[in-house]
Amino acid sequence: MVHIEHNQISLFLLILSCFLNHALCAHSISSQNQNININNDILIGVGIILDMESPMGKAIHSCITMAISDFYALRHSYKTRIVIHTRDSEGDPDKALSAVYNLLKKAKVQAIIGPETHLQSKLLSLSANKAKVPIFSFASPSSREHPYLFQIKQDESSMAKSIAALVKSYNWMDVIFVHEDTDDGMEILRYLAESFQDKNIRISYRCTISASATHDEITKELRKIKTFHTTVIILHVSPSLASSLIINAKMLGMVSEGYAWILTEKTVDLLRSTNFTVIESSQGALGFRSYVPQSDRLHDFFHRKNSTSVTKEVPVPALWAYDIIWALAESVEKVGVPHNGSMLLHEALKIRFKGISGDFQLSEGKVISNGYEIMNAVDNGERRVGYWTHSQGIRRARPHIKSDRLYPSLGSEAVVWPGGSTTAPKGWVFRATSSKRLKIGVLKIKNFKYFMDVDHNVETNVTTATGFSVDVFNTCIRALPYEVPYTFISFDNGTYDDLVQKVYNEEIDAVVGDSTILANRSEFVDFTATYTDLGVGTLARIKKKDIWFCLKPLMNIRIWLTAIGCVILNAFIVWGIERMDPDSEVSRGIVSWASFLLIILFAQKEKLSRNPSKIVMFVWFIVVFVLFTGYTAVFTSLLTVEQFESASKGGLVGFHGGDFMKGVTVNNLHFENWKHSPFYSYEAYAHALSKDGDADAIVDEIPYIKMFLSRYSGDYGLVSYRPITAGFAFIFQKGSPLAEDVSREIARIRLDGTLESLENKWYENRLSLPSRNSTIPHALTLDKFGGLFIISAGTSTMIFIFSLCYLIRTRFVLSLHSLINMVSG
Repeated sequence: MVHIEHNQISLFLLILSCFLNHALCAHSISSQNQNININNDILIGVGIILDMESPMGKAIHSCITMAISDFYALRHSYKTRIVIHTRDSEGDPDKALSAVYNLLKKAKVQAIIGPETHLQSKLLSLSANKAKVPIFSFASPSSREHPYLFQIKQDESSMAKSIAALVKSYNWMDVIFVHEDTDDGMEILRYLAESFQDKNIRISYRCTISASATHDEITKELRKIKTFHTTVIILHVSPSLASSLIINAKMLGMVSEGYAWILTEKTVDLLRSTNFTVIESSQGALGFRSYVPQSDRLHDFFHRKNSTSVTKEVPVPALWAYDIIWALAESVEKVGVPHNGSMLLHEALKIRFKGISGDFQLSEGKVISNGYEIMNAVDNGERRVGYWTHSQGIRRARPHIKSDRLYPSLGSEAVVWPGGSTTAPKGWVFRATSSKRLKIGVLKIKNFKYFMDVDHNVETNVTTATGFSVDVFNTCIRALPYEVPYTFISFDNGTYDDLVQKVYNEEIDAVVGDSTILANRSEFVDFTATYTDLGVGTLARIKKKDIWFCLKPLMNIRIWLTAIGCVILNAFIVWGIERMDPDSEVSRGIVSWASFLLIILFAQKEKLSRNPSKIVMFVWFIVVFVLFTGYTAVFTSLLTVEQFESASKGGLVGFHGGDFMKGVTVNNLHFENWKHSPFYSYEAYAHALSKDGDADAIVDEIPYIKMFLSRYSGDYGLVSYRPITAGFAFIFQKGSPLAEDVSREIARIRLDGTLESLENKWYENRLSLPSRNSTIPHALTLDKFGGLFIISAGTSTMIFIFSLCYLIRTRFVLSLHSLINMVSG
């Protein structure tokens, strides 16, 4: 019995020994795989690489630990559990890269979050691909070639598009880009250049500043930036460097009215600074921050963190880190098997859920962006003034969600700009000194010199210019509230299109001359308001000494034949109607049929006894009256243009040579079937239109024709004009405030009579423009008055038929009465 009991005890100890040995073996194997099975939970190692001394690193780490706690508090039944392995990079990229290798080789983690410092993406992606471990980096960009590297930050392309949309919304055409001397600075530059090109925006100057730049180096760069006309500055540097830069800019007067400072997401944390000097210096700046839509989960998250403000407490990357932990926890639970990187990657890409940062999804190695919110530095903090999204572009921030709608810009009342102004900067200021003068291009034209007569002294290298255009320009410039020193630069060979290109390339600042406003030119430069008349006119020679001029309106045989026929018809009808009255003079033979011709011609009614006859005469009287009025109108028109002759020499029309006028002549003035010939001077115009010349007419812009007629007004005249061109104007660079200021002065001198005085000085003989109709009637035509004769003849015929029917009825009734009387008698 005792032996049996001893055997039972030995068996129990053997079973217990085997069980403990099995447990130890299992523990050993599990330890080697970093998956320790405790309480039936499989622990999954996730590496964290952060600068634990930086506010960003602390915030991310806090959100990661909070995410793990929140996730598993709601999912008690999950068999997997994430365990974090934290490494402090101390903000050093080399230490961060070393931490990556340590976590992959020694800790055997299955995913890595971080670092937030910029590393060479190639080294990081190669490490991730080789180990088949997803790495969620807050700084390094991802690519399709390296599927295991994820970019947990806003896409540089989205950042560039949002900045371009903001710049375009205020019609700024030039910007200055200031970036740190790092790889990410060069990377966003590529996307900015692409987005700006799509919207016709130029980077006037690119400034690269080292992160270790001294106060003197920063001041030197800022002084260089200040020499440019452009006042829109985009800042893409670290907040620490931005603090030093913005303080120095404030001291140099560059954070004042007229300037616009735009901070990228990298720099926008400058607005959260607790340094009073930084806060004061950054007033009016605009910054882009990743947009996090409000939700119940987000509100609950901040409530539990004893915070009520997103912008003050938790940076957006920390919120993304929170959602990443949730995505990883779900993915590893679905995979179930440790160290299966491909399956973990596959599951992570399928994850979609409503996180605290919004709709969370990984696509093409990036977090799907919710867009940006646009912040404005005001007082001691920042204020949201708008949003940017891929689908809607710029959207103004409104007090109520239901009143949100699309706006082309943030609105003048929404933003407080540097200097406390609520008026959006022009983006361009004029900077000229005695040593730096405005460079104005002028064409040295051989002919048509009354607008621009340019002389260049080779010995002194000084260009002078006179003419109507120069006088107008000088009058406007002198009236400006600031001094504008300038110098003329002469161009002997070329066209205004060439000068437009030089202005666009910033080789010169402006162009003064007889340059026409054209749509294709406006794409590259800004025009002022026009200072001349609009349109294109036709110039012709006056035909003189025509004693039969008064008969010109009557020289249409068709209308006369129709009138004579109508007179005879009316005379016959009136005579016939009068014969129906036995008491009339016609019936008694006193008035003959031919006499009614005189009655009709002179529209007399004295000898008519019947009302139908008088009606016929009344209608004919209206016809005569209208014909007389038409004659008067045509005769007046012919007198107004003094009977210009045209189409007498074979159908040749001339135009301003060396200009765009040939296309205008053929396409818009309907001279397709005419011969065309260019002429290059006023003297050539006069000779071509003379008796010995070969041109029927000259087509040119109204200012040129007016100048020509002021010299040759006796023999030539403006036949007609059409307002199909926009007149002459001065040319400035895109966005130049001078264009607007000079336009304002042109409007003023036009109103107060100064422009008219200048026109009198140069045009000498004032000319009033004729009607814009391109043709002048030379005679009364049946095409215009045929309806009158139809009405007259038709009315007369109807009245005659009515009278005849009435006569027949009357006589029939009388005959019937006579017959009845005879029968009864």
